Amino acid sequence: MNIVMFGPPAAGKGTQAKRLTAERGLIQLSTGDMLRAARTSGSELGKKVAGIMDRGDLVSDEIVIALIEEQLDANKGAPGFIFDGFPRTVEQAKALDASLQARGQELDGVVRLCVDDNVLLGRIEKRFKEEGRKDDNPESFKIRLANYHKQTAPLLPYYAAQGKLTEVDGLAEIDTVAASIAKVLDMQMAGEEKATKPWWKRIFGS
Repeated sequence: MNIVMFGPPAAGKGTQAKRLTAERGLIQLSTGDMLRAARTSGSELGKKVAGIMDRGDLVSDEIVIALIEEQLDANKGAPGFIFDGFPRTVEQAKALDASLQARGQELDGVVRLCVDDNVLLGRIEKRFKEEGRKDDNPESFKIRLANYHKQTAPLLPYYAAQGKLTEVDGLAEIDTVAASIAKVLDMQMAGEEKATKPWWKRIFGS
């Protein structure tokens, strides 16, 4: 099972992805983590990434897709993947679809963690006062939040048109969010199993 996990920064997306990794064996592919790993790997692709990041330039879609494909090929026996922080544009989404199809796979679902921006900002401001983490600076966070909405907005109708988009209340308790996501994935798996059964089993049962 391959899923995309959408959610603004600090919405708990990483927490839920880690739970799915532990409980279902899915592999989390975070573009940020992959870029950092590539930079220190010493590979040809890694050297190219390092040069781009050192110049302060944005890493191209072509390179990000190459990193994704590298991980798909390196983990062929995995039960599935969680794409975290990717895709960010419709063009990236189309490239991901093509990469999966070339490997006889597809994207099974897209989970969007919905949150109220004001509530999320309040959490960040509180955490910044208590812990003083630089990445929790409220003003910087507002920019990150605005960029998230700008980037994901075109992707939502793209995936909704494919019938793959499901929205989950991201402000619920962690266990409640996890249960909602699990329900979505279980329904998806049940639908796939039903679709692959012979017609007589679909009608008369197993």
